[in-house]
Amino acid sequence: QVQLVESGGGLVQAGGSLRLSCAASGRSFSPYAMSWFRQGPGKAREFVAAITWSDGRTWYADSVKGRFTISRDNAKNTVPLHMNSLKPEDTAVYYCAAAPTLITLVTMRSNYAYWGQGTQVTVSS
Repeated sequence: QVQLVESGGGLVQAGGSLRLSCAASGRSFSPYAMSWFRQGPGKAREFVAAITWSDGRTWYADSVKGRFTISRDNAKNTVPLHMNSLKPEDTAVYYCAAAPTLITLVTMRSNYAYWGQGTQVTVSS
């Protein structure tokens, strides 16, 4: 069983930065991909960024491209998300997700088998 725990959320002013982290635990943890999704107030959960575990290929939502950076630390089983130039519309609960096997569409929620509990990010204007 895989467990994911997010940390690093908080309150920040527009234009500021935050670093989220996702810590994964579980026997022989080696997913195909790890991702971050977010769910804003009254909105559906949406894709933010993804990274493949073996070779570090990355994908980003257009809304965060150039501002957010996803990475992974295979030794520590962590997936940081560096968020810069934050905007009020980035306010959301951010979730970490893991896809244990090969998936064709990293942006699709249903392809992820494991989810964390989420961490709140609030950006004030």
